[in-house]
Amino acid sequence: MKILYGVQGTGNGHTTRARIMAKALADAGARVDWVFSGRERDKYFDMDGFGDYQTYRGLTFATQKGKVIFWQTLRQANIAQLYQDTKKVNVEGYDFIINDFEPVSAWAAKRAGKKVIGISHQNAFFYDIPKEDSNIVVDWFMRNFAPVTQPIGLHWHHFNQPILPPLVESSHYPNVSTPKHYLVYLPFAGLDDIVPQLREFPDYDFFVYQPVPAAYDQGHIHIRPFSRTGFQIDLHRCEGVICSAGFELPSEAIHLGKKLLVQPVAGQMEQKSNALALEKLGYGTAAKKFDIKTLEKWLPLKPPAGPRYYPDVAKALVNWLMHGGSENINELQQQLWRETIAGEAQANGLLAD
Repeated sequence: MKILYGVQGTGNGHTTRARIMAKALADAGARVDWVFSGRERDKYFDMDGFGDYQTYRGLTFATQKGKVIFWQTLRQANIAQLYQDTKKVNVEGYDFIINDFEPVSAWAAKRAGKKVIGISHQNAFFYDIPKEDSNIVVDWFMRNFAPVTQPIGLHWHHFNQPILPPLVESSHYPNVSTPKHYLVYLPFAGLDDIVPQLREFPDYDFFVYQPVPAAYDQGHIHIRPFSRTGFQIDLHRCEGVICSAGFELPSEAIHLGKKLLVQPVAGQMEQKSNALALEKLGYGTAAKKFDIKTLEKWLPLKPPAGPRYYPDVAKALVNWLMHGGSENINELQQQLWRETIAGEAQANGLLAD
């Protein structure tokens, strides 16, 4: 089986999902050509599992201090370059073309009249799920940023819609909850926007991941450079996570049973909707501002009773592809949510081993 797989590379969540799928596809013996867009090639890290991957400029949002700057987004968008890049992507000779909200390969496939399977959190917004600030323009954007012919959405709950559980990476790290240890990852904010608030809580240890050249400490505040291994170790041993309202990191935090505080990026419907969903489900707390008052209320809260189970969605999706990728995924969807419920019961001691 030969696959072309496009991934939006602007956020680490997309590359994390791609990494999970890459392992499942490799285990099944599939040959995959990877396309990433949204950032410069030297800004990617931990990419060994993707072979000789292609990178393109693509499209991305411009942000400043945690807020989407629309005029700058439009200013830096290069539609002519996007069009030229779509002509460089070869979409011929593949059994499947898969897309995780990546515009270059998606539009290349659309121009060639090819079918595209979209596997992403963004595709969940095609359905009736909790949404904040959704409108006709936003709906059009979500459907046309990276167009697909078969959307498969991922979310923390099914909401009685044909969507799947999140892709969660299997891990060999011990999952513990160290009291008063917190992981902080706010990629759209700088240290000056984060550290002053954390200084007010010296009884807590904060492990803050930022684009710095080397690790250093400021008392109880531990600044760390991007590192897949270091990040996962701190994630597994912390009591709670403070992050933006993306999808992949909250998914990991929920799966591991971590306390969760999210701050949605201002002006981004997807993140505001994620924050709404987390609060509706009782999986986390949403903050309008990352300020001392918010932290005072949230830090003393108790963590969840335990991890929340999600099955091996990547393996199930790859098995579905190996059997032809039927247009109807209802059976797969129902099976995975049944496994989720059974896993929850098992984890809580409601079923015998």
